[in-house]
Amino acid sequence: MGSRKRNSAELLKEAKKDLAFAKLNNCPTSPRKMRLVADIIRGEDVTKALYILKYSKKEASERLEKLVLSAIANWQAKNEDMDIEDAQLYVKEINVDSARQLKRLRPAPQGRAHRIRKRSNHVTIILGSKTKENQ
Repeated sequence: MGSRKRNSAELLKEAKKDLAFAKLNNCPTSPRKMRLVADIIRGEDVTKALYILKYSKKEASERLEKLVLSAIANWQAKNEDMDIEDAQLYVKEINVDSARQLKRLRPAPQGRAHRIRKRSNHVTIILGSKTKENQ
């Protein structure tokens, strides 16, 4: 690895040290349905986001609630000395990307076949602290 590439990799590593994130790969929900729920909690405070997800009727909200709890646990592992309420955590970024598609065939009239695409997605959530950004 060249020196420029190594230096930029070290800078990226230092920048990511303060962030807490969690990933959910190959979730068997279509990305469009997951984005509807993800857009609701983007930028919200973590406690408010958990309340929103808990009382939402969408199926994707259960998976996102678990992912937010995982990101909080990852943040606690990095910052053992700080309290969650004092840090004022919020959902800094949430990305929903499409993943693999399972292609199936469904019988159609007159001997034809229609293709069914069962979509899945990848979700990445990044938590930020309002107290660290103000310093």
